Formats: sequence, C-alpha cells, structure tokens
Amino acid sequence: MLSPDQTPRAASELFDADAAAQELEALAAAYSGRDRELRTAVAQFMKGELTRGREKAEQLLLKERQGRRCAERICAMQDEIIRVLFEFAGKRLYPSDNPSEAERMAVVATGGYGRGLLAPGSDIDLLFLLPYKQTAWGESVAEAILYCLWDMGLKVGHATRSVDECIRQAKADMTIRTAILESRFLKGDLALFNELVDRFDRNVVQGTGAEFVSAKLAEREERLRRTGQSRYLVEPNVKDGKGGLRDLHTLFWIGKYVYRVRNVEELVDHGVFDKDELKLFRRCEDFLWSVRCHMHFLTGRPEERLSFDIQREIAVRLGYTEHPGMRDVERFMKHYFLTAKNVGDLTAILCAALEANHTKSAPMLGRIVARFRPNTGRRAFAESDDFIVDNNRINIVKPDVFERDPVNLIRIFYLAQKHNLAFHPDAMRTASRSLPLIDKGVRESEEANRLFFEILTSHHDVETVLRRMNEAGVLGAFVRAFGRVVAMMQFNMYHHYTVDEHLIRCMGVISEIETGTNDEYGLANDLVKKLTPRQRALLRITMFLHDIAKGRVEDHSIAGARVARRFCPRLGLTNAETETVAWLIENHLVMSTVAQSRDLSDRKTIENFANIVQSLDRLKLLSILTTADIRAVGPGVWNGWKAQLLRTLYYETEPVLTGGFSEVNRERRVAMAQAEFREAMKDWSEADLNNYIARHYPAYWLKVDLPHKIAHARFLREAWSAGKTLATQVSFDPARGVTELTVIAPDHPRLLSIIAGACAAALGNIVDAQIYTTTDGLALDTIALTREFERDEDEGRRAGRIADTIEKALQGEIKMPEIVARKAGPKGRFKAFALEPEVNINNEWSNRYTVVEVTGLDRPGLLYELTATISKLSLNITSAHVATFGERVVDVFYVTDLLGAKIASPTRQAAIKRALLALFSRPADHAGK
Repeated sequence: MLSPDQTPRAASELFDADAAAQELEALAAAYSGRDRELRTAVAQFMKGELTRGREKAEQLLLKERQGRRCAERICAMQDEIIRVLFEFAGKRLYPSDNPSEAERMAVVATGGYGRGLLAPGSDIDLLFLLPYKQTAWGESVAEAILYCLWDMGLKVGHATRSVDECIRQAKADMTIRTAILESRFLKGDLALFNELVDRFDRNVVQGTGAEFVSAKLAEREERLRRTGQSRYLVEPNVKDGKGGLRDLHTLFWIGKYVYRVRNVEELVDHGVFDKDELKLFRRCEDFLWSVRCHMHFLTGRPEERLSFDIQREIAVRLGYTEHPGMRDVERFMKHYFLTAKNVGDLTAILCAALEANHTKSAPMLGRIVARFRPNTGRRAFAESDDFIVDNNRINIVKPDVFERDPVNLIRIFYLAQKHNLAFHPDAMRTASRSLPLIDKGVRESEEANRLFFEILTSHHDVETVLRRMNEAGVLGAFVRAFGRVVAMMQFNMYHHYTVDEHLIRCMGVISEIETGTNDEYGLANDLVKKLTPRQRALLRITMFLHDIAKGRVEDHSIAGARVARRFCPRLGLTNAETETVAWLIENHLVMSTVAQSRDLSDRKTIENFANIVQSLDRLKLLSILTTADIRAVGPGVWNGWKAQLLRTLYYETEPVLTGGFSEVNRERRVAMAQAEFREAMKDWSEADLNNYIARHYPAYWLKVDLPHKIAHARFLREAWSAGKTLATQVSFDPARGVTELTVIAPDHPRLLSIIAGACAAALGNIVDAQIYTTTDGLALDTIALTREFERDEDEGRRAGRIADTIEKALQGEIKMPEIVARKAGPKGRFKAFALEPEVNINNEWSNRYTVVEVTGLDRPGLLYELTATISKLSLNITSAHVATFGERVVDVFYVTDLLGAKIASPTRQAAIKRALLALFSRPADHAGK
C-alpha cells in the first residue's frame, strides 16, 4: 500500500486544485438554496477542467513520450478532483459542525487507480472507508462525490465498507484482497486508513503468501486463455494480453504481497531482480503505458486492443520512421513484441525467486510455478559434466559453464530435448546473460552445428525447445538471420503471428504431420511416410528457414534461398542437399498460389507447374511444406477446401513428372471420390446416387472436400424435390470464422457478378468463392463471407438477408448497380493498409483462355465491380478463382472474347488493365459504384 506521503504530486501541471476550489465556492454562492442546480453546475465545471487536463496530458505525452509519467499526471489530476469534491461536499452540501465518532470517513483509491497510474479512459475504483456501519452523513457525502464523477462522464467502481467488512471480505475474495493491497489514501480520516493498512497486513497477508501467489498465477493463466496464449499475436491486447501491462501488475502484486515491498525498487534488495532487470522492468512499463495512453487518446475510449487500424498512427505518435525493408509500423510492433518478450523473462525470474524462497509452498503455486516443482532428485548427465538434472529440469553445475565452453549454450537445449526435461530458470537466466559468448567461432563450430542439427530434426518436441532457445536469445545469436526476424510482424491481416513465432509453429506442425495423428493434414500425412529420413531432415531445415529473410528490401523467397546456401553447409548438408533446400525456399509460395488461384482442370496450368517443380521428390516436399506453412499462419486459415485443392494439384501434376505414371490416376481418383461419397450417403437409393453423381463433372469430385459434397447433395436434392432451380442455403464454418452461402441457379455469363453485387449490397464481404457447373446447366456456387456477429442466431439473420437479396437479384426484382452504389463502402479495418494494385494478363497460363489476375486491397463490393467491368469490356468469364489473404485479394478470371477466342491484342489487353486498375483508384466514398 502507498502511504499518504507517497501520493504522486504532479496535479498542478494539469489541474489547479486551489483555483477549482475557489470556483466551486463562487458557484455555491451563486446557487445558494438551489442544491440540484448547484450540483449540475459543479459537474459541468469539473468536466470542463477534466477535459482540459486530459488535453494537456496528451500534448505533454506527444512532446515527452513518457508513458508512465502521463499515467501519473492523469492519476494525480483525478486525485485532486476527488479531494476538491470531498471538501466541497463536506463543507457546502452536507456540513457537520460537530461530527460524531461514526461520522468519520476516508476516501481511498483502490485497484489500478490505487497503484497511482491511470490511463485516459480507465475506470476509477473508490473505497469509502467507515469506522462502523454506514451513517446518513457518510452516505450523502459518498453519493454527492459519485454523482458528480458520473456526471463528468467517468466510470467509477465504488464500495462503502467499514474496516471490519474490508478485512472479512478480503479474506474471502481474492479480487477484493488485491484491490486493498493497492489501496492509497486520498482524503478524509487518515487514522482510519492506517487502521485498515495495519489490520490488512496482520490479519490477511501474514502466512498467506503461497495462497495469494497460486491464485494470481491461476488468474493469469485464465486471462491468457481468453486473450490468446501467444505474446506474438499481431493485434495484441496491451492491457490483458501475454506480455502486457497486466503481467507487470501481477509481478508487482506478488512481489508486494510476498516480500512486503512498497515499490519495485525494493525487489532488488530482496534479490529478486538485479539492477539491470529493474531497469528493464521500468523500460517495459514506460513503453506499454505510452502505447496504452496513446491508444486511449487516439480512439477516445478505453481501447486495449492494438488493432491494425490504429497501429500506424500510434507508430507515428511514438516517433518511428521507415527503414529499408521495414515500415514505421513494423518497427514499432517489433519493439512491442520485444517488450512483451522481456515481460515474459521478468515473469520467469520472479517465479525462480519464489521457488528459491518458498520451496515448501511450491506445490501450491499454480500451473506456472508448478513446472518448477520438485519431482525427482538430482542426477548427472552421462554426456556432460557441466549440467545436472535438478528436479526434472536441466540446470548448470557452475555459473561459468557457458564461459568455459560457449558450445554449452547449444548443448543445454540439445540435452533437455533428448531427455525430455524442463529448463531451470537459473540456467535460462545465465544463458541469456551469456549471449555475447556466441561469436563467429561458436557459429562455425562443428560440434555446435551438429547439436543444432539434432535439435531441428529430433522427434522430441522441437517446437517447445526452439521457443525456449528463442526466448533466451540463443537462437537469434546462433543463427543471425533468425535474429533479424525475432519479434518482426508483417503489417497485414493474413498473418496472425510474428515471423519468428510463425517459423517455430511451422516446426510444430511438421512434427505433427510426421506422426500422422491429425487427419486435417490429408495428403501431407501420406506423403511424409514416403520420404527418406534424410529428406525429412531437409524438410525440417527448409521449414525453419523458409521465411527467415522477411523484412528485407529483396523478395524474401529469393533472399531466403541465398541465406540457405550460406547456412546449410554449416549443418553438414551436401551441395545437392543445400540446393534442394534453397529451391524449396525460393518456391515455397508457388504451390499455394497455383492451387488457390488457377484452374486445376486446365492442362496448361498443370504443365506450367510441373515445369517449375521438375521432380516427384520436390513435389512431395513442396506439398508438405505448403501444408505446414498455411496451417501455421493462424487459426482457421487451413481448411478442407485448401487441403482438397492441394491434393488435386499434386495428383494432376504427378503423372506429368513421371512420364504418364501416377500412383493414383485421374479416373481412379474420381471413382474413389465418388465411392467415398456413396459410402457417406447410404440413406440414398442406388438410383438417386447414380443420377446425382452423373450431374457433376469430374473436376467437382476432385476439388471439393467430402463435407461440402454431402452438404451440396442434401441442399440440391431438397431444391430439386421442391421443383426449384434457384435456391440459397446458409451454413457456418467455425474453424475459418466465416459464413458460407451456397447458391444454385441457372448458369449464365453474369451470374457471378450478380451474386457478388447482391452480397455487396447486403454489406457482405466475400473472402472466398468455389464455383462449379452441373452437367444440366446449373451453377453451384459456395461463397464464403466475413462473419460479422459472434452469435450464430444473429449471423444467421444477417446471412438470411444476404441470401434473400441474392435470390431477388437473380429473379430480376432489384437493379444491381443502383443498390450496390447505395450500400457498398470501404471496411474500416482495410483503411489502415496501403497496397499497390496489380493486374496481370497472361496467355501462357492456359491453352484456351486468357488469364486475368487482379491483386489489390480488398473491400466490400470489389468482386462485383471487377466482374461487372469485365462484362462491360465484352469478355466472357468461363471460370473464376477468388481468394483473400487478410486485406489482400487475389481474384483470377479465365476469360475469352465474345467469339470464344483469347485476348491477343496488346491494345485491348492494355484497355482491360486500365479499366480494372481504375477500380482501385476511386475515392473511398465512391467504392462500390
């Protein structure tokens, strides 16, 4: 707790308490006998003062860039406002000339407000402390203060309790206990507050340290479960996310409770932090408070999520500038993630200190500290005398083991992985302090690289070990190219994690594919079994390196291949093996691009892809690599559609590479898909099955995954039974977080344009589209839309409106251009991004069609505009491939002229390109027209 003399005194910078008190006196005289009007006038005046104070706080923050100082100023201003109101209420509204013993009160700041730091939009928590039960005077004074604060627009949490009630409830409720732990005297009866402090220490805190620590760490785990366990999410929660301010608060709560300290500096005296770690704590705190205060000021609300649409503005406010290969916002976010990592390091240090000082209580310290809990005795390693197994964790025998042999900085991770051990925090702390020992000699050491090769290719939890190497800083020091991408975010909506975290997660996915335990990986599970052990090792190394050159001016695939050619010989790879890894890195995006944005039933597509791949071994490796890469991007990115597209591309390409031989030829694969469908539809008669199967072309059976085939069949049967040739169906895909609309309608050239326009008119943003035609001339289109509502009931109603608009549009009941112009507009989140549009027109990608590929910034209505423009250009769209990667859309159209010929004229190609590019250059308020 903070005693009165520790209360921050910076109020004069933002708020003149004496002048405010004089103004309230003048208002009291002006409104004498009219209490209600007086209260309104007081609230209006104080609200104005608060607004001016916050404006000045923002100006000082922009000038000084000191976040903690800003939070102190705002808190101090709030303190003075409450003191002025307390004095005014006691003197003018409810004077008590001869107060009784019961008419004593202390106004106390609790919770985050009690900490002495306040963000611009934060709530304030007040405790009105009484000696006994509530009195009419105390109730009136508290209400006068609260109503004024509420009228000022503040969110106020409050409680009125006696000292006895505070102690009783603190014992029973950990939230109240934490709030009182940080209580701070503001105004009133100081003796009453001191009584609370004394009794809280004696009756609540003493002897309950282990209980408190256990509760706070368990509370932290639950909070992180809600906000996302990774500290490397690209839209982090600055307050409650992993590595955010709440983690720092938790550290201080525990330190304050267990070590009975009043400030962080005193933790140094108890040996918890050294002076450098204390400086780190302060730097982290100041940076996070700067970010949080700017977020509140910028948005005008207590926004805690650092979302894409405000990241760049925050970066500018904090003074970040663009560097070659990295935008200002990316440099800012890298700093953020490094800070979050440092907060994690401080958490581990505190946990180690708790274990050392409270060994007997360790079993009670919750799941985080539980991993430090003694399980077995101490034993030595046969492989090394420098390490010891200490209670099922690897630890160093002496403090100088890394200095004596720097290769031990790699060996410790190798041994932990080999013997399935956790890491002792003391060993990790020493390793982090020994990073300067990793010099050129260590990086070129044959033994160090042998050990690292074993780590990368091990079957024992490679993801966890690499993550611990990264957190300790060893990974970035040993592989310097990896060090450049540590905490690097890519400013786009597609990637969910930082580059280093993505690479480490890829290693985990590869391990899972090798075990074959997750059916969602489909083809990759089968292919990995056909690889030799050495090929598996090459795949692991490729996976680790494939994005390692992100953030450079040069294309990261080309630069990454060059990194691989330098790095792979260190690991003992031959020239041929190194070239295989380099080729895979240089082409690691090719298969994904072809599968999602090309017509896989077009022979030329397959031939072009086969010319790039050139060998069956490369095709196998690239298929597995692509699967793992997409899966590790983030939740919901990998799905059954993409798995099926990759499978189709693989099996279409395989016979081209093997001279006509395929393990599973095309006809057999179609037959197998149909047999799988028959097995799933046993409730249908043989005649119905034969009739239904005959209504789909072979490409349908190869490209669509089984769940969608079943859903399509039931939907079409229901529509046909009702005599409908136009129908829509709504479904939800929780894994992808999208709403799917399936449409059946008579096929015609402008069908996709009408559907896209109807979605835009109903404010539905298309992120994916699967388009097929039946043998009897019906179009079967499945459109994936961005989800708008969390609850299925709400989303279902919205999707129903979109489906209704589609049906009306297809029936000609509404005129599409007018309604789209009225409704469609840019999405707020997309406004944060700048993306140069591209239009590529290519006659080499297909023998029969001209392929038009459009890349640019997505927005509702864009697909409609593209298809409508193509139709106006007198082009027929024979197939379309719609894909969205976050804010970036890649739409590919296979087109001919009205006579069915390719677009060969350079003049006409240039006109098409100009018309499509013009759609991206329109002002935002005209989007959709």
